[in-house]
Amino acid sequence: MNEQPLVSVVIATYNMGHYLPEAIQSVLDQSWQALEVVVVDDGSTDNTAEAMQAFATDERVRYIPTGNQGQPRAKNRGLEEARGDFIAFCDADDLWSRRKLELQMAYFDDPAVGVVYSEVSYIDQEGAHINKAQPYERHSGRVTEQLIIKNFVPFGTAVIRRACVEKNGRFDESLPMGIDWDLWLRYSVDWDFQYVNDVTYIYRIWAGQMSKNYRGRYDNAFLILEKFLSANPNVIPERLESRAWADMYISRGMSIAAAEKSFLEPFLDVGRGLLRDCFYWQGWRSLAKLMLRRV
Repeated sequence: MNEQPLVSVVIATYNMGHYLPEAIQSVLDQSWQALEVVVVDDGSTDNTAEAMQAFATDERVRYIPTGNQGQPRAKNRGLEEARGDFIAFCDADDLWSRRKLELQMAYFDDPAVGVVYSEVSYIDQEGAHINKAQPYERHSGRVTEQLIIKNFVPFGTAVIRRACVEKNGRFDESLPMGIDWDLWLRYSVDWDFQYVNDVTYIYRIWAGQMSKNYRGRYDNAFLILEKFLSANPNVIPERLESRAWADMYISRGMSIAAAEKSFLEPFLDVGRGLLRDCFYWQGWRSLAKLMLRRV
């Protein structure tokens, strides 16, 4: 690319004034020069407005305060305000590596590629590195059949074409959680995904994150799976639909077992999963773990 296309970076924030300036600065420090930062403040009641004063004279940063309407609507407002042909995301408590866009944008030379994502590392609330294994295998190309089983795309790592939004839609505002998986599933039907094996995103783990709400996360995941399969009846083979439902039940059951040290509810979920797909070896392994804990 001789002339860099503009990348719009959407940061939706709510009461993250403590971390937000560092997140914005990590984006502005990119080796890629053609970018803008769209900060949508979803009704913060902390010092966010004051913290944004540090960027008041930077023409690359736009600050859009709104009433509190929830994360999906705030992100969609960012999409509406974005001027670039490419759009990326950064959560207000996370960070980008300096060469993120430089490393990822080259893959958009292929017009079939709609989403380029990468690897992630982890820090704690004070910024110290955390050793954490990556839970999922990454995939490139047409990834619907892999994505229907696990959301392996770390949200903040992704850069997307504006054309994806125009063709396949924005975030579903009826979903309080899981909005990225819902988005990736829709995009995967028409676009290639490209994985970049470089750490370009730094995810902060700290107390009180929405991601710790495992019951809410699975409630929404069930809704997302049902919605996608209903809207795309011929995209996924029947055997894979069964595997997707099996994995959903089994994963929920094991999450509840790990968090609550319970047996009956996880046992029933694993059983439901195996009824959906009795050949799913992870279900039998999960059942064995539950029974061993019971002994």
